[in-house]
Amino acid sequence: MNIAHTIFGVFGNATALFLFLAPSITFKRIIKNKSTEQFSGIPYPMTLLNCLLSAWYGLPFVSKDNTLVSTINGTGAAIETVYVLIFLFYAPKKEKAKIFGIFAAVLAVFATVALVSLFALHGNGRKLFCGIAATVFSIIMYASPLSIMRLVVKTKSVEYMPFFLSLFVFLCGTSWFIYGLIGRDPFVAIPNGFGCALGTVQLILYFIYCGNKGEKSTDAEKDEKKTVEMKDEEKKQNVVDGKKQDQQV
Repeated sequence: MNIAHTIFGVFGNATALFLFLAPSITFKRIIKNKSTEQFSGIPYPMTLLNCLLSAWYGLPFVSKDNTLVSTINGTGAAIETVYVLIFLFYAPKKEKAKIFGIFAAVLAVFATVALVSLFALHGNGRKLFCGIAATVFSIIMYASPLSIMRLVVKTKSVEYMPFFLSLFVFLCGTSWFIYGLIGRDPFVAIPNGFGCALGTVQLILYFIYCGNKGEKSTDAEKDEKKTVEMKDEEKKQNVVDGKKQDQQV
């Protein structure tokens, strides 16, 4: 039983690391284009909060036998902080203000949870408080791509929902869900069960609409071509009209 628990914990660490690194493709595009385009910045501070709270929950003085939870989430917190800073640098003014506000709120929430649990609570009370906080914000983290999923359905394009991000949401959620079940830890099992289900929905959407990727761009190019052709036609017509007027004179 303990061996299986460790195996799924290690697998959870591996899939979570890939999940944290998956957006690097998106951020490479953002840096190259010097624009966040239509990418949502909300998932990154929310993932940061989840990592901070989960890393705190996994510490030995909060919950036992959850060191693997702390190690990967501590790593994830560092990675997500870099993503948030890059997004803030390239985001337009309005989006920048929104993401900065969320980022500040994330740090405030974590500081509050850490201080209350450290100085006001002990034993099972501390574990319960930190576990509930980690569970709530883990669910919020997994739910944060819902706006992108709505965009996918609306535009019938997966351009702004990277495949690997969706894949590793599913793999990470599944592995930690099993880890929580084996360890009989509802604060790990419940939010990751939700993540497993949401990851499944994202993958289904991806396979439904992946064939439509770039369709909007093609339509835009066609419209632009038609506009140019119409302008050329107008110019030709003006030249013809001008010649007719000269002949009449």
